Amino acid sequence: MRDAKTPESQIRHAVHLCIDMQNIFAPGGLWETPWMEKVLPTVAAIVSRHQDRTIFTRFITPLNPEDRPGQWQVYFQRWRQANRLQLPPSALDLVPALARYVPPARVVDKPAYAAFSNPRLAATLAEKSIGTVAITGAETDVCVLSTVLSAVDLGFRIVIVEDALCSSSDAGHDALMTMYRMRFHGQVDLVTAEGLAEFWRE
Repeated sequence: MRDAKTPESQIRHAVHLCIDMQNIFAPGGLWETPWMEKVLPTVAAIVSRHQDRTIFTRFITPLNPEDRPGQWQVYFQRWRQANRLQLPPSALDLVPALARYVPPARVVDKPAYAAFSNPRLAATLAEKSIGTVAITGAETDVCVLSTVLSAVDLGFRIVIVEDALCSSSDAGHDALMTMYRMRFHGQVDLVTAEGLAEFWRE
């Protein structure tokens, strides 16, 4: 498995896909992710270097549970305060440290965990002949995981920036890092932000 020594050619013509760095997951948010403050400077540094090649995703909750199918209804009945009729609109905004980069960075809204649950994202990447996605954001073991697996299925080369991810669960984060190293070599590379800066040549 390649780590920070990933060949430069593997990180050319990439897009930085930053997952769900929103106020709802920030300190004081409904779904507070304690690590977010720690990794935010690292994520912001990556965005600042690749502003026009960054796509932010936002997890958009429904107005009411009944607006979503199947088990999502059960989920949002449990989390009624997360439904948009009760949630302050600003909760779904990007955190200010990242929102300042839009534009030129772009935002794609999604109704589920995976970034590719919005089909517009895959279509946009295909139109631009993007074959590699560098992934940062929240949470390692939920929306990031779902996005990574979707990207694998779609055939993308995936570069996970391991010091630019955050989770509410240390155990969940560590388990995912182990899984990527053991089970997804050849499709997923783990790098540090420093390694990404060294090897990503637009």
